[in-house]
Amino acid sequence: MCGLAGLLDLEGVEGREDLRHLAFRMADTLETRGPDDRGAWADETVGIALGFRRLAIVDVSPEGHQPMQSACGRLILAFNGEIYNHAEVRRELETDLGGEAPRYRGHSDTEVMLAAFARWGVEASVQRFVGMFAFALWDRRERTLYLGRDRIGEKPLYYGWMGRTLLFGSELKALRAHPAFRAEIDRDALVPYLRRGYIPAPLSIYRGIRKLLPGTLLAIRADEAPKDLEPKPYWSARSIAEAGCADPFTGTETEAVDELERLLKQAVGQQMVAEVPLGAFLSGGIDSSTIVALMQSQSSRPVRTFTIGFQESAYNEAEHAKAVAHHLGTDHTELYVTAEETLAVLPRLPTLFDEPFADSSQIPTFLVAQMARRSVTVSLSGDGGDELFGGYERHFRRESPWYQAPRFSVGVRQSTARALRGVSTRNWDRALNLIRPVLPLRLRRHAVGDRVHRAAEIINHAEHPAAVFDRLSSLWDNPASIVLGATEPLTLLADPSAWAEVGDLAHRLMYVDLVTYLPDDILVKVDRASMGVSLESRAPMLDHRVVEFAWRLPKELKVRDGKGKRPLRLVLDRHVPRELIERPKMGFGVPVDEWLRGPLRGWAEALLDESRLRREGLFDPAPIRKRWQEHASGLRDWTDSLWTILMFQAWLEQVEA
Repeated sequence: MCGLAGLLDLEGVEGREDLRHLAFRMADTLETRGPDDRGAWADETVGIALGFRRLAIVDVSPEGHQPMQSACGRLILAFNGEIYNHAEVRRELETDLGGEAPRYRGHSDTEVMLAAFARWGVEASVQRFVGMFAFALWDRRERTLYLGRDRIGEKPLYYGWMGRTLLFGSELKALRAHPAFRAEIDRDALVPYLRRGYIPAPLSIYRGIRKLLPGTLLAIRADEAPKDLEPKPYWSARSIAEAGCADPFTGTETEAVDELERLLKQAVGQQMVAEVPLGAFLSGGIDSSTIVALMQSQSSRPVRTFTIGFQESAYNEAEHAKAVAHHLGTDHTELYVTAEETLAVLPRLPTLFDEPFADSSQIPTFLVAQMARRSVTVSLSGDGGDELFGGYERHFRRESPWYQAPRFSVGVRQSTARALRGVSTRNWDRALNLIRPVLPLRLRRHAVGDRVHRAAEIINHAEHPAAVFDRLSSLWDNPASIVLGATEPLTLLADPSAWAEVGDLAHRLMYVDLVTYLPDDILVKVDRASMGVSLESRAPMLDHRVVEFAWRLPKELKVRDGKGKRPLRLVLDRHVPRELIERPKMGFGVPVDEWLRGPLRGWAEALLDESRLRREGLFDPAPIRKRWQEHASGLRDWTDSLWTILMFQAWLEQVEA
C-alpha cells in the first residue's frame, strides 16, 4: 500500500523544470500513504516522470524500492496495492519461459508485475492478477504511459490534462502540487455529491480531472496531442453479474456454502501474507466475524483484532465484537472513545479525504484505523459482504413498499402516497413518539416522518425502480437547484439502461450498490482513513473470484425469511454460535445529529453562515439555512443533507488556506 504520482509533459524540453524534482514534490504530499521510502524516476527527453511513496509490506528490503525498472530495462513501474497471487504468477512465468526464470533482484510483487508486463503485455497481465492496485507504467519502446486500476476500485487513481501536461496520482493533493494545476471546482460534480454524499467516478471535484474507473486501463502515447482519454475495460462487473445470473450455481445449498468457504478461505489466506504485523477490524457483525474466523482457522497464534467502542449504546458494537473475539480466541483490543476524542478528528477530515466526502462513518473508521496502526501495519476487513450477498434492507425486506407497491394499481398507489404525504413529517413524528421506545433500533435513530414520506415516494413511483432508488438515495431532493450554475450529469443510479440485466429488483439493487456505493463511498472511506495513518486495509470478500461466484448464486440462496447474506451466515455458523451474531444491523456511526445541536453548533453555524455562502457563490443559501434552522431547533433531523454542505465547506476552507 503506497502512493504514486507523476506527469507526462508534452512541451519541449527547453525550459522544462527538473522532472524528478516535480515528481518528488507531488509524491511527497502522499507521505502518510508511504512513510518508509520515497523515489522518483524521469526521462526529460520524453517529458515523463514518476514519483512514489512506499509503505513496505512485502519485501521490505531496498529491493522493493519504486519506481522500479524491469530486468530488460524497457518498463518503469510505480504501483500502489498488493498482488496477492504474485507467487502463482511467478511460477506461471517460469513455465511460460520454459523453466527459465526471469531475473529478479528481490521477491516483491512489483518485480513480478514488471516481468508479466514484459512477457504478456498489460491487459493480459492484469487479467491474471488477483489483488487491489493502481499503477502507472511507462513503456520506453512504445513511448506509452499506461494507467490501471483494480476490478472493484479498492485503490484510487486520478488523472487529467492541464494544458499539455497530463497529471496523475493516488490523491488530488499530489496533482495540486504541480505548478500547472488549475483548481476549478466542477459545479456539475457538486450536484451528485449533494445527492449521495460522495462524488461518483469518473467525476472529481475539479473540472478536467477524472477518477480512473475500476477494472479499466488507460493508454497515453507521448507523441499524441492532449485529448479526451477513453479508458478500456479489462473486467466488467456488469458482464460478470449478467453471466453469473445466466449460468447459476446448480448444486445444493450445502455445496454452495462449501465452495464459498473454500474461496473465502483462499482469499483470506493469500491476504494474510505480509512481512509486517497483521490484524483485522472486528465489529462483531457477520462480515467481519467471518473474515476473522477464517483468519484464525489458518493461524497458529491468536489473530490481532480491533474494535472501537462508544458510550452511546445505540452506536456501540464493542460488546458484540468482544464476545466473538473471546469465542475465536483472538488477541483482542477495544478502545472506548469519548465524544471529545471523536470530535477532535473533524479538523483532519478535509486533508484525509482530499475531496468533499460526507459519510459521517468516516469518523469512527478513522478512529479504528488509528487504533489498529499502533499495533499492526496491515488489517483485513469484511467490506463487500452487503453488496455481494444482499445485506441491505432494500435487498431483502419483502414487506417493504419496494416489493409490495407494484402489486397495486396506479390509482391506488397515488392516492395512498397522497394520504401519507398529506400529514407533515413533524406530525408523523409527534404521533409515533408515543411508541418510539418499542420501535426497532433502525427506526428509533431516524425521524419517522421522513421515512413515511420516503415510503410514499416508493409507492408513487414503484414501476420505475431506478427513479425510486435515485430519489431514496438522495440527501437533497433537488440538488441542481442548490448548486448555482450547475447541470446535473447523468449517473448510473439514475440511468436504468446502465443497470445489469440480472432478474428481479433485489439483484439489480445489489448490482447498483456494487458499482456505485461500494467503490465511491465505502472503499473511499476505508482507503483514506487507513492511509491517513499509514495502515494497509485489505478486503478478502472483494477477491474477484469471490465476486464472480457470488453472482452465480441465485437470489434465493442469498435472501430468505426476511434476511440477507444467508451463505455468509451459514459459513459463519461453522465457526461461531449464531446467538453471538444474530442482532439488528447497526451500521457504523456516531451521533452527529446531536453534536450539531450541541458541541458542533458553533462550527456548523460558521460554515453555514449566509453571508459566507453568498460570497463564495457556489450554493443558494436559502434552502441550506432553512434546513439548518429546522435541525438546530430540533424540528427536523437534517443531519445527512447538512453534513454534505458542512464537509464541502470544511474542505473548501482547507484547500483555500
